[in-house]
Amino acid sequence: MSALGRSASVTDTGRRRRHNEDAYVCEPPLFAVADGMGGAQAGELASGLAAAALRDESSELSGGEQRVDGLIQEANRRIYERQSQDASASGMGTTITVALVEEGHVAIGHVGDSRAYLIRDRKLEQLTEDHSLVAELVRSGKLSPEEAEGHPQRSVITRALGTDPDVDVDTFSIETQAGDLFLLCSDGLTSMVDDDTILREVERNRDDLGKAAKALVRAANKGGGEDNITVVFFEIGGDVDHEHEHTVALPPVEGDDDEDTLDEHHGVPPVRVERRDENGHAGRRALFALLALLTVIALCGVAVWGLWRSHFVGAETDGHVVVYQGLPWNVVGNVKLYRPVYVSPLVAAQLSQGERQQLFDHHLRSDASARAQVRRYEEQIGAG
Repeated sequence: MSALGRSASVTDTGRRRRHNEDAYVCEPPLFAVADGMGGAQAGELASGLAAAALRDESSELSGGEQRVDGLIQEANRRIYERQSQDASASGMGTTITVALVEEGHVAIGHVGDSRAYLIRDRKLEQLTEDHSLVAELVRSGKLSPEEAEGHPQRSVITRALGTDPDVDVDTFSIETQAGDLFLLCSDGLTSMVDDDTILREVERNRDDLGKAAKALVRAANKGGGEDNITVVFFEIGGDVDHEHEHTVALPPVEGDDDEDTLDEHHGVPPVRVERRDENGHAGRRALFALLALLTVIALCGVAVWGLWRSHFVGAETDGHVVVYQGLPWNVVGNVKLYRPVYVSPLVAAQLSQGERQQLFDHHLRSDASARAQVRRYEEQIGAG
């Protein structure tokens, strides 16, 4: 049996948020990360309730995946009851990713878009599957992974605690080896830092998990710090090979840097310049410039017309379905080419995966058509 080794945790508000709506549990052998959502400070309340439920129910920590599912269901029950009874907390919810270390394996339960990773043999593997609108679009082939990275609605989750009396929990187990390092984190890390950078920072600070956690937070803030950032590490102990403690030096580039440099000895032939009618050439340049200007003006006119006439259906970061006016794109500097014109009481997590794919296909529609489609679902679910 490989014993549970070191653990570390850190949370940070980030650069754009006033409150930290993340919560975590780092109480071996139980670990968790929760990322709250909701108006005012309801997200902070939801994630706090989830973490408290795990701590309150942690006296009996055996039973693997079934036990993890039970812990998450209890957390969901508490949040759902609170938001049902307290109008100020209505619509609140939270993601949660839980890990329970047992003999020879780790049981994991997951809801939302926080993540669990395994670092083994200097390789980083994502263990959980995001329950998010963009992840569904990628899995269905409607978006590429590259398009998903900059998608304006990449933070919209499709499954969360607190939105229904029962929640569908992904559970699975990972067989452990000595030296395995597990990482739980909120999307404030993964939306700002790519997998290669995560692995590089962990490897650079592998002998001090606290430093590794802080390094990941710094990297997320350096990348923009647009959300709260929470990192939890735990390690499987045993006879760890210390040769894996690791500043990796890249080998020098072989060959002479000057090999591909041309000089006078390479015999480059001279370029023959022919004189032309300069007045005629200048006239053609002016004509081409005028045509280019007219083309740009026409394209701008089409774009403005498109922004005014086009509508599509999406969702806000709190999960509410929205009709937007404009085009579903962000441009340089995170400038949005759309604005909300109707916010529905319907929440994306209330829809089935098939309904979400049909509703959030980002086909451009008229205002009336987009609103009618949303209201049809409101009537079916009783959210209107």
